Amino acid sequence: MTRAEAAARQHRAQELVRLLAGRPLVLVGMMGAGKTTVGRRVAGRLERTFRDSDEEIEKAAQMTIPEIFDQRGEPEFRAGETRVIARLLKEGDLVLATGGGAFVNADTRALVKSEAVSVWLKADAGILFERVSRRANRPLLKTPNPRATLERLIAERYPIYAEADVTVLSRDVPQDTVAADVIAATLRHLKQEK
Repeated sequence: MTRAEAAARQHRAQELVRLLAGRPLVLVGMMGAGKTTVGRRVAGRLERTFRDSDEEIEKAAQMTIPEIFDQRGEPEFRAGETRVIARLLKEGDLVLATGGGAFVNADTRALVKSEAVSVWLKADAGILFERVSRRANRPLLKTPNPRATLERLIAERYPIYAEADVTVLSRDVPQDTVAADVIAATLRHLKQEK
């Protein structure tokens, strides 16, 4: 990256921080879309705190997410997720990566819409499946046909994710590129919003 490109990137980040005016930036989308990885990079560029709602839920519950699903069920997990996200959104100056089902919950979605700017990291099924297959900690994919389950979740969730303020394509490129796309797309959105 040239000095001029680095300066332009820094200028975009500073302008986005100014336009966000303390509002959290919340990344939503399917498991495997890159919300945590991209979120950390976006937070670094914006000099904001990064939080992952799944990590925060595990801390609060003192259990892993698979354990919460096994012992308490998905409804109790979703209720706890909404409480944790509500608490995190009060922090301000935050980049928050949410779990795949968080934005699907109507209460959580309303909270994000009122308190933050939301960005949907959208990825196609092939990329998502390849990424989530690397890890065995996806409770919703512990089914006889995980690919079919993932495709069903995509069909159910994509219309809801489309309600996010901004959509950015998560694809097979360096995550720094996707982070730059998030900053540029959010900046465009906020300039149009004024």
